[in-house]
Amino acid sequence: MTQGQEYTLHERLAADTISLGRSSLCEIRLMNDQTWPWVLLVPALAGIREIYELSPEQQHRLMQESSALSRGMMEVFGGDKMNVAALGNMVPQLHLHHIVRFEGDPAWPGPVWGKQPPVPYDENRLAEVRGSLVPVLSELGVC
Repeated sequence: MTQGQEYTLHERLAADTISLGRSSLCEIRLMNDQTWPWVLLVPALAGIREIYELSPEQQHRLMQESSALSRGMMEVFGGDKMNVAALGNMVPQLHLHHIVRFEGDPAWPGPVWGKQPPVPYDENRLAEVRGSLVPVLSELGVC
């Protein structure tokens, strides 16, 4: 963490995602694209760009949260594959993508990035997805 710097969510993440709450380490954000079940973990720490910049305890916590989120999303959405990635080429702030993939989805078997324009959630579908994720978020201790 950079001295004197306060944590803020990167503007692109704020614009492209919807808050699902906060765990002990991370902001949990839903990508505003209903094409794929897609949730991000963003460690709520200032100036962090890479996993190795986290303390060993924070790294461990991030992996615990990532594993719990991955397992829960696969149980809820029943996908064929869970993609987890921390790219950071467009947004330097550390964030981990968790994307449930289905054989035959619009980008299968390639990556989802740039395949098609996002399809934003409408109020009803967003409420459904939020409701589906309640047990997963509960396991993460979301407040």
